[in-house]
Amino acid sequence: MEGQASMDGQSPNKLRRDAVGVAHVVFFVVAAAAPLTAVVGVTPAAFAFGNGPGVPGTFLLVGLLYLLFSVGFTTMNRFVASAGGFYPYITAGLGRPLGVAGALIALATYNAIDIAVYGMFGFFSNAIVTSHGGPDIPWWVYAFCLGAAVYLCGKRHIAFSGKVLGFCMIAEIAILLLLGIAILVTGGGPEHISVAPFGPHAMFSSGFGVALVFVVSSFIGIEATVIFGEEARDPARTIPTATYVSVLLIAIFYAFSTWAISVYYGPSNILAEATKNTATLYLNAIDRLLGPGTALVMNVLLLASLFACGLSFHSTINRYFFAIGREGLAWSGFARTHRDHESPHVAGAVQTLIGMGATAAFALTRQDPYAVVFAWMGTFASLGILVIQIMVSIAVIAFFSRNAQGIGLWHRLIAPALSTAGLGTCLVLMAFNLSLVSGSDSRIVNAFPSLLALIGAIGFAFAIWVRSRRPEIYARLGRAFE
Repeated sequence: MEGQASMDGQSPNKLRRDAVGVAHVVFFVVAAAAPLTAVVGVTPAAFAFGNGPGVPGTFLLVGLLYLLFSVGFTTMNRFVASAGGFYPYITAGLGRPLGVAGALIALATYNAIDIAVYGMFGFFSNAIVTSHGGPDIPWWVYAFCLGAAVYLCGKRHIAFSGKVLGFCMIAEIAILLLLGIAILVTGGGPEHISVAPFGPHAMFSSGFGVALVFVVSSFIGIEATVIFGEEARDPARTIPTATYVSVLLIAIFYAFSTWAISVYYGPSNILAEATKNTATLYLNAIDRLLGPGTALVMNVLLLASLFACGLSFHSTINRYFFAIGREGLAWSGFARTHRDHESPHVAGAVQTLIGMGATAAFALTRQDPYAVVFAWMGTFASLGILVIQIMVSIAVIAFFSRNAQGIGLWHRLIAPALSTAGLGTCLVLMAFNLSLVSGSDSRIVNAFPSLLALIGAIGFAFAIWVRSRRPEIYARLGRAFE
């Protein structure tokens, strides 16, 4: 019966405590960033349309920006923690109406990411199978298989998902490291080994703003650490440590991988090569240096990377649904957890149905799984994530302005202010380059900023309605975990 404790004393509306450590959380975050997918699928566009050889340095710069962002919200993590991700942070800093607005934007954003992964997985699965003589199966069949596999894994104990993501992450990072090492061992390309791509001349050359847009989108998922605050061992230490480790790992690894490929083709040639061979920039290098068999392994690992990304965001969305269900903002069934695994399995089932329903809609209207499903949903999600991150940075400043809690000026004001300015700049650049990021001039894509504003307004208005009609629920918003 709902609300009754289970035999082991665990409430059916609580997640498993002390279940994950720093390593598990890092696996979730890095898997969400999908290193292999980001490097192979996103960075060639950054080279081609952005600042060319300056991309590696841009990754380090954006990594620095996200370290600044992490300073504020990990400091606030000492006073606010919930499975609701950034929702309780925004609520604590900016008030309940904006908190609910942020929660609704986050749900729309993360569901869009999951749908984008479905499309990309279906597209690449079919392409890999047919290229090796297999049957031409509709992309949505593969997407549905991914959804079922992700749901079954997400239903298990949180540590199980962490282990699965760990294996996937290590495998995809290993093959890119192997490529980078092979490039360095062979002495680089036509211009030999050079650190010029990290210099200011390369980084801030023409196209820097466009490259910044693509690079920022590669960091989607680093905010997921706070989602697991209730399930982490010693969250006051685990969450900040996992956040900093994740940001540093992603920034350094992406910078190394893009630097190695630019060395292979030559810094002065990388822009032309990426423009001519956007889809095969890395695969061509692997084929020549490590052999065609390794290229096949990379294709398989690309699918594993997408599976890991889907599982990570599935877990993130579940915990948002869990949090709003527990607080009375949505159906209370979202807050039910599995009797044995203590996972939000009901929220997981609903999220899977949402993803599969959207996939079915795209399939029935014959939309391209890569050019529309992945590109459009990925662009919408990139915008939404930046909006949420900016709201969190401002919330940190507002939260500590009322009571400094003994926190120093750097942590409670300077770092959050700098991250607000940096992320705000990235949001403006992305909003003005939507057609480039999405590969489409569609009016629907151009309406994404307005759509996000509308979603936020609906959340804000709903919170006001709850305040007048359900004051007891309104009073608890953002505080259920406390």
